[in-house]
Amino acid sequence: MKTLVHNHAVGRFMREPLCSIVLDKSQRIHQPGEMLRGEYQIDAVDPADILAVELSVLWYTEGKGDEDLAVHYFERHTPDDGGPPMLHELHRFEVVLPNSPLSYEGVLIKLRWCVRLRVFLRQGKDVIAERDFQLGEVPYARPVKT
Repeated sequence: MKTLVHNHAVGRFMREPLCSIVLDKSQRIHQPGEMLRGEYQIDAVDPADILAVELSVLWYTEGKGDEDLAVHYFERHTPDDGGPPMLHELHRFEVVLPNSPLSYEGVLIKLRWCVRLRVFLRQGKDVIAERDFQLGEVPYARPVKT
């Protein structure tokens, strides 16, 4: 189901864009130092309504305490920056993954990696899509029985 969003600036309804991220490697686990390759595409939107597109490879924490986030790779494209001329078309990316921090599924905290695509629209709204992956193979933590 697609969401229609009214664009007050131009007095018409817009569809919310469909954003897709596909990683070349079908397995979810990637190793430190490995090349992460994939592609992204934005569909169901008028290309003239896209102000900018950002692609990030990042990690974030979830759980108890403060949540952290760090960006390992970032690229931003606008229609005027000499980057990809048609922001909605299929674009490829590749990133060498770092040695750390590794993905972690702990009892109190989880560390997750993802590829994040953020699309900025002329109406002032932004749309985010994410593709999770696992960096390294740290065993799952189990609660200690007392």
